[in-house]
Amino acid sequence: MMEEEELEFVEELEAVLQLTPDVQLAIEQVFPSQDPLDRADFNAVEYINTLFPTEQSLANIDEVVNKIRLKIRRLDDNIRTVVRGQTNVGQDGRQALEEAQKAIQQLFGKIKDIKDKAEKSEQMVKEITRDIKQLDHAKRHLTTSITTLNHLHMLAGGVDSLEAMTRRRQYGEVANLLQGVMNVLEHFHKYMGIPQIRQLSERVKAAQTELGQQILADFEEAFPSQGTKRPGGPSNVLRDACLVANILDPRIKQDIIKKFIKQHLSEYLVLFQENQDVAWLDKIDRRYAWIKRQLVDYEEKYGRMFPREWYMTERIAVEFCHITRTELGKIMRTRAKEIEVKLLLFAIQRTTNFEGFLAKRFSGCTLTDGTLKKLETPLASTNPFLEDEPASEMEDLAMEKGDLDQRKKPKAPDNPFHGIVSKCFEPHLYVYIESQDKNLGELIDRFVADFKAQGPPKPNTDEGGAVLPSCADLFVYYKKCMVQCSQLSTGEPMIALTTIFQKYLREYAWKILSGNLPKTTSSSGGLTISSLLKEKEGSEVAKFTVEELCLICSILSTAEYCLATTQQLEEKLKEKVDVSLTERINLTGEMDTFSTVISSSIQLLVQDLDAACDPALTAMSKMQWQNVEHVGDQSPYVTSVILHIKQNVPIIRDNLASTRKYFTQFCIKFANSFIPKFITHLFKCKPISMVGAEQLLLDTHSLKMVLLDLPSIGSQVVRKAPASYTKIVVKGMTRAEMILKVVMAPHEPLVVFVDNYIKLLTDCNTETFQKILDMKGLKRSEQSSMLELFRQRLPTPPSGPESSSSLSLLAPTPEQESSRIRKLEKLIKKRL
Repeated sequence: MMEEEELEFVEELEAVLQLTPDVQLAIEQVFPSQDPLDRADFNAVEYINTLFPTEQSLANIDEVVNKIRLKIRRLDDNIRTVVRGQTNVGQDGRQALEEAQKAIQQLFGKIKDIKDKAEKSEQMVKEITRDIKQLDHAKRHLTTSITTLNHLHMLAGGVDSLEAMTRRRQYGEVANLLQGVMNVLEHFHKYMGIPQIRQLSERVKAAQTELGQQILADFEEAFPSQGTKRPGGPSNVLRDACLVANILDPRIKQDIIKKFIKQHLSEYLVLFQENQDVAWLDKIDRRYAWIKRQLVDYEEKYGRMFPREWYMTERIAVEFCHITRTELGKIMRTRAKEIEVKLLLFAIQRTTNFEGFLAKRFSGCTLTDGTLKKLETPLASTNPFLEDEPASEMEDLAMEKGDLDQRKKPKAPDNPFHGIVSKCFEPHLYVYIESQDKNLGELIDRFVADFKAQGPPKPNTDEGGAVLPSCADLFVYYKKCMVQCSQLSTGEPMIALTTIFQKYLREYAWKILSGNLPKTTSSSGGLTISSLLKEKEGSEVAKFTVEELCLICSILSTAEYCLATTQQLEEKLKEKVDVSLTERINLTGEMDTFSTVISSSIQLLVQDLDAACDPALTAMSKMQWQNVEHVGDQSPYVTSVILHIKQNVPIIRDNLASTRKYFTQFCIKFANSFIPKFITHLFKCKPISMVGAEQLLLDTHSLKMVLLDLPSIGSQVVRKAPASYTKIVVKGMTRAEMILKVVMAPHEPLVVFVDNYIKLLTDCNTETFQKILDMKGLKRSEQSSMLELFRQRLPTPPSGPESSSSLSLLAPTPEQESSRIRKLEKLIKKRL
């Protein structure tokens, strides 16, 4: 039982003595020890094994036990000493705490004494400084009072001096004194309740009123409203009076400016009255020469009289502009019937030149001044009037591919005076518009006459089809009109000019382009383009000559140029016109007209080549294909088609080199026209023997290869045909090949033949199937059963994309195809 109790005690002791890793680490740092007994992970078994590693070492067990017991006794002594020391430390700590508490109480007592002494000191300081604060307040009030008295003295003396100087007209002294008096008076706004102060304020206002009336009277005396007599030179009194007017009510300054300008321009109203000969537009230069002389005269005589910040020279010029605009408007309304376009443009040019002179001379800061009339609606354009723009530069601009303004000029600085006079001409711009209408009509007539006299342009194989020079001349004239009109107005006149542009764009398209397209001829007489489209099959149509083909290409290139340039023209017009009118400019109809000319030209080229191939196709359908005995080279009709293609296409391609996309359109349209017609004639070849079908298949393949090479045929530079064109040719000609392969296939057994037809042609139309049977030469009795079987074997409509049909056309020959078809394919490959 004792042993069990001891074990339990040891376990409890070990549980109590378990220390955290942090505590254990701290103990090791304070008391470093190498003794295994001091380690936290001490293991008794390992320790004993260390003491007695072998059985022989057990002989020293007594010695080891004695050492351990001695160590235990030493540990007990150390523990006892520590415990006793700890007891003494506790007693010393309580004694130290009591001493600390006594010291704190003594400190609190001393702090209380210091606080009491501080309060007494503060009270003493307040009593000492109470009188000083009273003295400071007294000093501040005394200073304010002295300052106010000084201001009052200055104000009273200034008012007296101001009244005396006003009577003596000493404006130079008055200007300096008045400003000072007004500044001093501002300090007395809060004292206006005092009668004396209010009385001084009223005297200042009365002096200002008297000064204003007196200065106005002096100016009226120096520059009377009636008559044109002027003093010989500037007056120092009036110069000083202007300085005083700067300080007085702004209305005084405005009245001085208005009266002086009115008196200065009174002579102008007399010299250029409406009934005077110099008042008309043809002598408009004299108006501007007169004001220039007056401005020079003003600078010499009165330049120093008025302050520089009044901008009197500019104000005189601006008022002159307003008067001139009003007077010119009146006289032009009265004599509207006498206004001619040359006279109008002359007057506008001289006026805009004068406005440019004002822009160089003045800043325009007075235009927004309330003292003068402000220009109500300044024109949007800010560039100087461009009447004499070099034609060569304009031609260069217009000849750039459809761009009216490729070389952009730096933007001219804004002219604040633009339109200040020239706006009066805007109501009469209809004269200019009517003149441009007449000039453009004559220009179109001249183009027509020149075309008839000079004939069509010569073939141009180096740079593509020659663009008619007349279209460049037309757009050069358009640009000049647009620039001129935009300088005159950016409002309704620009809309009227746009309407004129539209009219003559259509006339150019009709008279110069469509009107000169060559007409085809037949055995029955002349045919137009529309009649050519309705031409009956088999009729003999004369091919166009090389010159006619080049003319068609030239007209196509010109129409393409006009289309691109018209689009640029629309953009430029929208830039020039007022923003509110932008939506009214629309040249879409004219662009559609040029697109129609392009389509007609391409269709004419296609119809010509198509018609040239018609006799060969007719010959193909009339051949006795059931009598062909062996397969040879390509048939004569194929050679004829290839010959026509090699004759026409290179000419068209070279003349459309600058408009490649339209040559591609020509190729696509020809393929879409020729291939269906070829298949139609193919169905007319009946009956066909097996050998005849093989010959037709060989011919079809030859035509297919020629059509694939059509865009670059006869060219030294081999260029890959466009994918869109290649797709059309492959699809169409592969169908023709499939038709012939079906014709070559044996018709028995019937199910295999019908299935083969459906797989190769993917055509569910019974009429096509009927044509195939006719080509094979089957009798009607045989056809009826096959037609019935065909209807039964028709598959359900496919739900997938249409591309599946094109894929089936390219599918390999079915297993049921005869060996003769395989031999024919090998023959074609061998010959190629």
